[in-house]
Amino acid sequence: MLLKIPLITTLLFVVVACQQYPAEPYLQLSGETMGTTWSVVVRSANADNAAGLKQQLQQQLDHINALMSTYDPKSEVSRFNNQTSTDWFTVSEATLQVVELAQEVSELTAGAFDITVAPLVELWGFGATDRSRVPPSADQVREVLAGVGYEQLHLRRHPAAISKKIPGLRIDLSAIAKGYAVDVLAAHLDQQGMDSYLVEVGGEMKMAGQRPDGTPWRIAIERPLDHIREVATVFPLTDTALATSGNYRNFYEIEGERYVHTIDPVSGSPIQHQLASATVLDPSCARADALATALMVMGEKRGQQFSEEHRIAAHFLIHNKTETSSYSSPFFLVLLEKEKP
Repeated sequence: MLLKIPLITTLLFVVVACQQYPAEPYLQLSGETMGTTWSVVVRSANADNAAGLKQQLQQQLDHINALMSTYDPKSEVSRFNNQTSTDWFTVSEATLQVVELAQEVSELTAGAFDITVAPLVELWGFGATDRSRVPPSADQVREVLAGVGYEQLHLRRHPAAISKKIPGLRIDLSAIAKGYAVDVLAAHLDQQGMDSYLVEVGGEMKMAGQRPDGTPWRIAIERPLDHIREVATVFPLTDTALATSGNYRNFYEIEGERYVHTIDPVSGSPIQHQLASATVLDPSCARADALATALMVMGEKRGQQFSEEHRIAAHFLIHNKTETSSYSSPFFLVLLEKEKP
């Protein structure tokens, strides 16, 4: 599955305030992909080609899903996961590009982001396979953890290929593929000469130019509430990508203990801190997607320090018992300042 969080837990959305976009020259397109939905709002001089443009975008998404899905047994990722050989496995340039970026973020974050974490996610009851949500024993965690680690995954650029050092190593691109899909759709619109758009796949976004009313796109981040969708804050943005990772909807409780879906690849256990969501701005939506996940693993204190040291544009929502506080990194504030008229 190429879905990091179920559709109902999408943490970002466009604030339209009941405003209807004009039929000309903006187009609104949408569809389904990767177990979630996608949408595009774009300024186009050729409104008659809406159906053709939608078909082009859907084909791009279908191709990505066919390469990177863990649900499709014929996908590149599934076939790589199912083999036990440690020989080089030929992949497409697209898959190699995503894996290479994932490995770079893993190195940067000291393993807080790790595409080999899937077996741990399944062990804790959050994976694709049906499993009773019963916390595993410490021995079970140690056993699975021994087969996890981005250092055990290698890539080769020419010709494009990846290999596993551990025969049982598996990868899952869920926490980066939606962001990559956003980048691909945005690049397609750029190539078509379209300079004002908002692309969204499963809540991850990239925007350029302006809204139909001539103002920056207004993106809302949800308040971290379990069963209610409510806006926490709204940011005016353009010419950037944005991704958010959060924990407050995909979890289960046993005897008063909450277990969330974000697993720390280093400890092998669900994270335990007060950070409710992390939002990242970056020119690349794929990179923003991966970094948002990494910051969620790090938690509020380590994540804030990391974003300051590495000039990451990040915004955090933090649980404080019954209240929620927020923190924006210095670089995040710099980018917002640029949006002011």
